[in-house]
Amino acid sequence: MHLIQLHNVAVNHAGTTIFSDLNWAVGDRDRVGLVGPNGAGKSSLLRVIAREDTTERGSITRMGGVTVGYLAQDVALPAGRLWDAATVPSPELADALAAVEAAETHLSQPEVYNDADALSAALLAQQDALTRWERLEPERHHSLVRELLTRLGFSPADDDLPTASLSGGQKKLVAVARLAAWSPDVLLLDEPDNHLDLNAKAYLSAFIRDYRGGVVVVSHDRYLLDEVVTHIAELEDGKLTVYPGSYSTYAVQRELGRMRQQQAYATQQREIARIEARIHEWEQKAKADLNERHARQAASRRKMLARMEANGMMIEQVNERRYMELSLSADRGSTKALELKDVAMGFGDDLLFVGLNLLVRHGERVGLIGANGAGKSVIFRLIRGELEPLEGIVRVGPSIRIGYYAQQHETLAAFGERTPIDLIRDIQPMPEGSAVHRLLKFAFTYEQTRQPIKTFSGGERSRLQLLALMLQQPNLLLLDEPTNNLDIGSAEVLEAALDDFSGAILVISHDRYFLDRVVDRIVELEDGMLNEYVGNYADYVEQKNARLQKAAHEAAERARKQRPQKRRA
Repeated sequence: MHLIQLHNVAVNHAGTTIFSDLNWAVGDRDRVGLVGPNGAGKSSLLRVIAREDTTERGSITRMGGVTVGYLAQDVALPAGRLWDAATVPSPELADALAAVEAAETHLSQPEVYNDADALSAALLAQQDALTRWERLEPERHHSLVRELLTRLGFSPADDDLPTASLSGGQKKLVAVARLAAWSPDVLLLDEPDNHLDLNAKAYLSAFIRDYRGGVVVVSHDRYLLDEVVTHIAELEDGKLTVYPGSYSTYAVQRELGRMRQQQAYATQQREIARIEARIHEWEQKAKADLNERHARQAASRRKMLARMEANGMMIEQVNERRYMELSLSADRGSTKALELKDVAMGFGDDLLFVGLNLLVRHGERVGLIGANGAGKSVIFRLIRGELEPLEGIVRVGPSIRIGYYAQQHETLAAFGERTPIDLIRDIQPMPEGSAVHRLLKFAFTYEQTRQPIKTFSGGERSRLQLLALMLQQPNLLLLDEPTNNLDIGSAEVLEAALDDFSGAILVISHDRYFLDRVVDRIVELEDGMLNEYVGNYADYVEQKNARLQKAAHEAAERARKQRPQKRRA
């Protein structure tokens, strides 16, 4: 059953049409992954459905009584405790409470309780307000929030955490719990998985799968999309195309569709060329012998081609989207690119890890994973020499050049007021025209090459960091969440470039699809120790589950042996 329907919707921002004549319907049990390149209008589409923005034309209709909950890409929680932020009542509940309080205040006025008619009317109004309040089941609200927080990985011990101390991912999950407790019929989630660690992503996936209403989620996490969605809606070049199934199914269907379209386009173009050649031949004959039959034949075929174009029968050529032209080359470095031996690190009384050992050889691709706060970024700071370990040795090979990709784009901080041209020429001296040419190959516009870097979006800064890495030509890459701000197409370009890279890679990532494509070994930082798993993310999951099952079995065996044996009579 369709809960929301869009008819010929158009959205315009600052004189630029984002999309027009867009039609779509969202069902009551749909799990839709909304995908498309950065800037395609995905967030704009969610905002107009949520009535946060207005349409230029067209209509968005909801079935009677259908409610919509919207989670924006950037979440701001009120100052205070986590529990208070999560239990903020829904607008409907808040309105009902305000109506009850207003009715009680009205009843307390002397001019009301001293007037029988006014008192009777006020009592009726109070009863109506109380009925509306009770219908919303306010007493269930807190228990539902508790259930949702638990499902998203929080415990009662977290209730008093200050919202200011929460990570970006934790703030997203608290906002998801608050929104879901309002029980809207449709949830619109704009990148809810950003900054989440692997455990939190698993909680989010289960939550989306089990939600009782419809869900539309904007996400670049292909693994999450494979786990939860029933449809993929692709927004590109102002058009929305819906594919049934998971992300992987969509990727295959889309590629097959593009191949068929290109074949059909080529076939039609050959036929058009044949017809135009005949038209030219008939026109030449008509001129030569003034034969009206040839002139009529030529005119008839020209009209036929015109009708095809007017009626939308011309097949469009497949346009390949322009992505960054990333190519990472490296010379041969030390056989041991990086080594950590018996490393201990902590801050004050907070000891992160002790006796940490890690060896990364030339050509290896190692994924470093672990919960947020485990110390992954601290390891990177130790490798880069920003921190000194409390104990142990951090050794980088003598012929190793490190290239660092920062999750929060810190490597660009010094260039905030300067332009991409300045950045490129600082890394590798070259004429201004050559720097512009490099930037254009990374999908920047000519105007952007001269704009301050501080004005760039997250995705644009990510591309700029990758261009800087390419120019530095390192033979050891330290990548901290490199796919966080990239759209799916750009992430695939990065994966292909890393596949061709001959140097060593150590990458922190919570992007499971990326880890499956890129790494051949995973090390997990857990409880202050590094546990190693050979293979990609799927191999890690299988091996870790086997290890945990073995440990549980051994623990059960030890407990069984320690139990006192019953004496025989």
